Amino acid sequence: MMLEQSEDDAPKRARRDDREGEMAVVGRSVTINRPRVTLFAFWRDFQNLPRFMEAIEKIEPTGPQRSRWTIRAPAGQMVTFEAEVTDVKDNERIAWRALPGSQIMTEGTVSFSDAPAGRGTIVTANIKYQPPGGDLGRLVAKLFMAEPNIQARHELKRFKMLMEAGEIATADNRKSKEDR
Repeated sequence: MMLEQSEDDAPKRARRDDREGEMAVVGRSVTINRPRVTLFAFWRDFQNLPRFMEAIEKIEPTGPQRSRWTIRAPAGQMVTFEAEVTDVKDNERIAWRALPGSQIMTEGTVSFSDAPAGRGTIVTANIKYQPPGGDLGRLVAKLFMAEPNIQARHELKRFKMLMEAGEIATADNRKSKEDR
C-alpha cells in the first residue's frame, strides 16, 4: 500500500518553502533564564531594541502604536520604515507590521512563553519580509550575513546575554596583537 505524503507540519520558517506569497518567513527561538514579565516589558519598549539588535540604528515613536525604524543595510545603506503595533497580549505576544509606503515591507510577532521546569522564558521571533531584490537580493544578504534569519539568530543570542548577564559579550574589547 502506498502512503500519501502528508502536509509538512513544521513551522513555515523551518520549511524548504519558507514563503507566503511575496514574503519570506524567518524565525528563531531562545530560552532565557529570566521571568516572562521582565522580558516582555523590556522588548515592549521598542527603544530598547537597538541595545541588542546591531542592524537597528534607532527607533523613534511617532504615535501611540507607531514608530519609525532606521536600519543599517548592506553596503553602508540606511533604510527606514514606519511600523505599527497590530496586536499586544501582555506578557505573551507583540505583533507589528510596516505601513504601506515603507522602504521595507515586513511584519512579525515576538512571543513569550514559560519554559518547562521553571527554566525561564522561551522567546520566539517570527518575521515575514519582502526581500529587496527578490531571491537574488536574499542570497546576497546571506553572503553578507545580513539576511533576517541570520540576524534573528544573532539578535536573540545577544538579547539572552543582555537579559541574563547584563551585558553582551563581544570580541571588540580584546587587545590587538600589537598591545600585548
